[in-house]
Amino acid sequence: MKAAARNRRDRVRAMLADLKMPGALEVADDILAQADGGTVTASEAVERLLDAQIVLRNNRRLDSAMRSSRLPAVKTLAEFDFAFQPSIKREQVESLHELGFVDRAENVVLLGPPGVGKTHLAISLAIAAAESGRRVYYGTLADLVESLMEAKTSGNLARRLKVLTHPALLVVDEIGYLPVTQDGAILFFQLINARHERASTVLTSNKGFEEWGGVLGDDVMAAALIDRLLHHCHIVNIRGNSYRMREHRDLLRSERPEESTRRRQAK
Repeated sequence: MKAAARNRRDRVRAMLADLKMPGALEVADDILAQADGGTVTASEAVERLLDAQIVLRNNRRLDSAMRSSRLPAVKTLAEFDFAFQPSIKREQVESLHELGFVDRAENVVLLGPPGVGKTHLAISLAIAAAESGRRVYYGTLADLVESLMEAKTSGNLARRLKVLTHPALLVVDEIGYLPVTQDGAILFFQLINARHERASTVLTSNKGFEEWGGVLGDDVMAAALIDRLLHHCHIVNIRGNSYRMREHRDLLRSERPEESTRRRQAK
């Protein structure tokens, strides 16, 4: 390596370290060597350095979000099988992942039967928000209501509501899977009302809005809640087959040849 090229590389590494860009610093030697060798242009080298830093930053944000947000898993939009759910408007979902709705403090409601991908899409929105540096929080309706009930009993309801109001994106999963008491429904309404026009909430439900009164144990409370949610809201209706049932069918198909072999060997 020529002394001038070596000195330039050392200066670039020093500048990356001074700028606290460890992602770019990690790949700098390889990328700068490619630039010196003429296999990549200067602009391509800069792009690759910046891309490496962005990837590291996003990974760190995601790690932090996974620790603080209680997200149960990492599920991304790239992993979602749109071909299996043709009822979904792909353009709508992709547009939501640009996070304009979060900037505008709007809500998203994902409706559909169990297993069609509602939770996957809700989590993928939370992942996208976390990667962009926004604070997110996840909970099932039952878990959130339980935490609010406990906070009320211990005299910490105001503090708990403040904690749950602060995230830029709150995911409320599994509305309709378990009934909620009237007291719980009132607390949940207080949470949604506190977030109304201040922050975005993504909700998933296997029940249509007309059935939420039964879930919450109070038709009037449900109507008031839905009114708050739908004021600025994007609704994603999913009408398709269950991913989990497909996995079960695939598993059964994969096991059948082995079962046939065992039967033949047993004869």
